[in-house]
Amino acid sequence: MASIFIDEKAKDKQKSVGISFLDLSTGEFLATEGSLDYAEKLLQGFLPAELIYAKPQKKLIETLLSVECSTFSIEDWIYSQEYAYEKLIQHFKTQSLKGFGFEEQSLGIWAAGAILFYLETTEHHQTTHITHLARIEQEKYVWLDKFTIRNLEILRPQHENGTALWDILDVTQTPMGARMLRKWLTLPLKNKTEIEERQEKVAYFVSEEEKRATLRHTLKEVGDLERLVSKIATGRINPREMVKLRNTLALLPTLKTLLSQTPLLANWGEALQPCTRLLNLLLEQIEDEPPLLLHAGNVIKAGVFQDLDEYRNVSKNGKNILEKIRQEEAQRTGITSLKISYNKVFGYYIEVRNTYKNRVPKEWIRKQTLTAAERYITPQLKELEEKILAAEERISTLEAQYYEALVAQAMLEVLPIQKNAQILAQIDVLTSFAIIAEKYHYTRPQISDSDILDIKGGRHPVIERSLEWQAAKSGAHVEYVPNDLYLDSEKQQIIIVTGPNMAGKSALLRQTALIVLMAQMGSFVPAQAAEIGIVDKIFTRVGASDNLSQGESTFMVEMSETASILNNLSERSLVLMDEIGRGTSTYDGISIAWAIVEYLHNQPTFRAKTLFATHYHELNELANLYPRIQNFNVSVREIGGKIVFLRKLQAGGSSHSFGINVAQLAGMPRSVVLRASEMMAHFEKMKSQQEQNSPQIAQIAAQMPQWEQGDKNTLPPQYEILKQRLSELDINRISPVEALLKLHELQNLIR
Repeated sequence: MASIFIDEKAKDKQKSVGISFLDLSTGEFLATEGSLDYAEKLLQGFLPAELIYAKPQKKLIETLLSVECSTFSIEDWIYSQEYAYEKLIQHFKTQSLKGFGFEEQSLGIWAAGAILFYLETTEHHQTTHITHLARIEQEKYVWLDKFTIRNLEILRPQHENGTALWDILDVTQTPMGARMLRKWLTLPLKNKTEIEERQEKVAYFVSEEEKRATLRHTLKEVGDLERLVSKIATGRINPREMVKLRNTLALLPTLKTLLSQTPLLANWGEALQPCTRLLNLLLEQIEDEPPLLLHAGNVIKAGVFQDLDEYRNVSKNGKNILEKIRQEEAQRTGITSLKISYNKVFGYYIEVRNTYKNRVPKEWIRKQTLTAAERYITPQLKELEEKILAAEERISTLEAQYYEALVAQAMLEVLPIQKNAQILAQIDVLTSFAIIAEKYHYTRPQISDSDILDIKGGRHPVIERSLEWQAAKSGAHVEYVPNDLYLDSEKQQIIIVTGPNMAGKSALLRQTALIVLMAQMGSFVPAQAAEIGIVDKIFTRVGASDNLSQGESTFMVEMSETASILNNLSERSLVLMDEIGRGTSTYDGISIAWAIVEYLHNQPTFRAKTLFATHYHELNELANLYPRIQNFNVSVREIGGKIVFLRKLQAGGSSHSFGINVAQLAGMPRSVVLRASEMMAHFEKMKSQQEQNSPQIAQIAAQMPQWEQGDKNTLPPQYEILKQRLSELDINRISPVEALLKLHELQNLIR
């Protein structure tokens, strides 16, 4: 679950939202504060099932956030420093929250306190497994906004039956490892030392296959400690789960020894806490194969508690005594078919068939007459019944009492068990990275503090696997074509990628982002080699979508996402833009795309590394105007009127989109394809005739004034020059693109 509070009066908009997350099943409790974009990014990453907020902010939440979960509103006074801070220190039994990394004033505290209030309101009183509150350190992790998490399909695919990066990397052995992997995917690291520490362990597990296999085999037997701890805290752990806890604790000494033998892993070995006292109690007292439910009995072992053993003996021998009484009475009366049974109405009774009722002794008391038999009780039976029933009830009471004592002992070990769970989860994830690296031929990237992004033979981790699966079904083997890519802030800051649809432009953009993301979460990457200069933000704008419920068209969504990128850039950002401006008219689109590329190049404070895929071949001219822009294209070949996608990135721009060829491949009716080809030839002829009488775009671009940063609202003194240039324009002979460029030139003159 999550809790959010938006401070509309906050002067610092970068710290105007408090947000907190709680996994009640594991006790993981997180909080932070930041901008609205940051809060939405976290919601997209953690995907809570329920969101709590203050009642007066209902419309604000619905307007500003794309919430895909259940919502619940509470009174706004709960979101206050006085209430929330006091609530948290009471729960954690501390004097302050400084030990958790929180200052006294924090909107994150408000959100976290509201979660504890909500738990009380909904009768969740067993919260002892919530042992600490962790701060999500925004400055520690790579910024992935909600659009990027969605566009890169990190956690879930955008299309039904699709595959996400999560699906490829998740070969974890434990639920704890799977949850940690999910968190790492949405929170890649920015600290070079921490990244390299993870890489060192992955490299070790790749090289030491035997030790890796031993660890993973052991992990396979490990229970979900985080969930078991939560059940201990709530008193809802059943006997079989207690055995699972016991068996997991029993594995820890072996793991501890195994880890301590290797210097690189020794810190894990030292940190593991076997909880020996609890383990011994569980080994001594709990049956190896108890029933699922406590009241079914036979949960506590024999020979541990004397009083329990005595009552069990009475219960067990009582049945033998009943059999002995039956035999004696049958012999005394000559009623060989006599039997002793029990029901809740009469207790124990003797049943005699009507054939022998004349042999029934006078001291027997008749209690019920049936069609073919009669039922009797005797003083001896009633006395024995009291002993047996008391024993059964007492056994049940004692077993519950001793079992609850075991649960209470387990509660004392909640914190060390949680720490053990974190260590086992890390081992699980990093050994999984090693498995994936070895299986799919991933390599260790070099992490540096430079601004260089240099990938040799990069591959898309998801598409590469999809091609393998398709080949397995069809029998036709198709390999993913690797590509090199280089970006820096001095020579090649922006790459404009042109080429036809289906050539692989979008795949190239996405694989670049995924390789960076995987590298900074500590994984090896699908490439022959890679140098990754630390990236602090990854932005993507790919694909088409709309938000009609909020009145936003596809183009409006595209522009909103693009605006979010341009307004949040940093020096170490990685920007991936695909087909910007395609949702509007051609010349509108070209103009917007042109201006965006100029903006990215000419920012005075940062030089964000950018891949800009486009069908607007006119943008290739930007490379002639700006020193850090380079043109590349994804190559294809046209053979006999058909195109062959080579999917190889090469230097230079492309001037052909092959859209009609792609339409043909998609199964477009032949008549439509032929007519489109006819119209294309007609338009190209018209364009050629216009160009004979008009300057080429390269000539116009060369004369364009350079980008100026800032706004100037006064008209230039050479106002007459502006009038003269306007009067010299021949509107009837100028092409639309030339008109737009000329308009841009005149606007710059005015500025």
